[in-house]
Amino acid sequence: MAKREQFFRLFDIINILKKNSKGATYNQILKYVERQHQNRDDETSEVAFSEKTFKRDRDLILNFFGIEINYRRSTHTYKIEEFENLDQVNAMYDNLLLVNAYRRTKDQSEIMHFEKRQASGLHNLEGMIYAIKNSKIISFNYTKHWEGIPQHRLVEPYAIKEFRNRWYLLANDAKDDQFFIKTFGLDRISDLDIHTKKFEKEAANIEEMFINSFGIISTLNEKPKKIILSFEHDQGKFVKTLPMHHSQTILVDTPDEFRIELTLVPTYDFYQELLSHAERLKIVEPESVRKQYLKFLDVAKKKNDTINS
Repeated sequence: MAKREQFFRLFDIINILKKNSKGATYNQILKYVERQHQNRDDETSEVAFSEKTFKRDRDLILNFFGIEINYRRSTHTYKIEEFENLDQVNAMYDNLLLVNAYRRTKDQSEIMHFEKRQASGLHNLEGMIYAIKNSKIISFNYTKHWEGIPQHRLVEPYAIKEFRNRWYLLANDAKDDQFFIKTFGLDRISDLDIHTKKFEKEAANIEEMFINSFGIISTLNEKPKKIILSFEHDQGKFVKTLPMHHSQTILVDTPDEFRIELTLVPTYDFYQELLSHAERLKIVEPESVRKQYLKFLDVAKKKNDTINS
C-alpha cells in the first residue's frame, strides 16, 4: 500500500475517534475510513482495511503521534482518552491534505495557486532535530534581516517552533555563561554544522516559556495582562475561526459585536497583529495596551503625512 494512503487512514481513525467522545466500534471506524477514501480519491481501488490492519494502525498511531487507542470490552468500542498532541496532529493532517491536493492537480496548474515564497530553511530541519534529540552542539551562519551580514553562531539547540508559517530554532548561545533561549529563523540559517561535542541540557520547559507569548518572543517571568478586544461582527468571524491566541475566550457574539478576552504579555508581534485589524478593532481594556496601540498608529500617520510635505 502506498505510504500516502496509509497516513490518510491513520488520520481518518484519529478523526472519527475525536468526533465520538463515547468511542466507536470497529464497524463504525471501517465505514468511516471507506467513506473518506471514496471522497478523497479518483481511483477505483478499494481501501485495504481489516481488523489485523486496524491493530497495526493502532500501534503506528501510538508510535507516530503518542496517541493511545483503548478498547472497551463492555461496549465493544475504541476510544482515545486524551488529546495532548491534537494541534500537532491537525497541522500534519493539513499538510497531508495539501500534498494530496497538489498531487491531484499538478497537471492542471490553474486549479491551485500557491503563494510565491522564498526558501523556508526546512532543508535543515532533519539535522536540527537529530542535534536536539542527541544534545549535540551546532554551528551555523545567521543573517539578520536588518543587518544583512552573516554572523557565525555556536549554540545548544533545544526545540523548533512555528509561528505564522515560519519555523524557528530555539537555542542557548554556547558561548554565554548565563542560560538564555534565543530564537533563530530557519530561513536565515546557512552552513549548518552538527558537532560531535555534546552539551548538558538545562531543565528548560519550552512550552512554559511561551505560554503567555504571542509569537516567538519568550515572556517567561513576565506577568500577563487580561486584554479585551471588540471587533465588528464581520471581522469577528475571522477571529472566531482562527483564534489569535490559545487563551482566547468569547465574551460577546452578536450581529453587532464580537468581543474576546486574551491573557498574554503584549509584545511587538502582538501589536503588529492588532494593527492588521485597524479600523475594525476597539481595545476595551487595559488602557496601557490601547495607548501603546494608538502610539503605533500615530507614528504610522506621521510617516505618511510627511510624504507630500
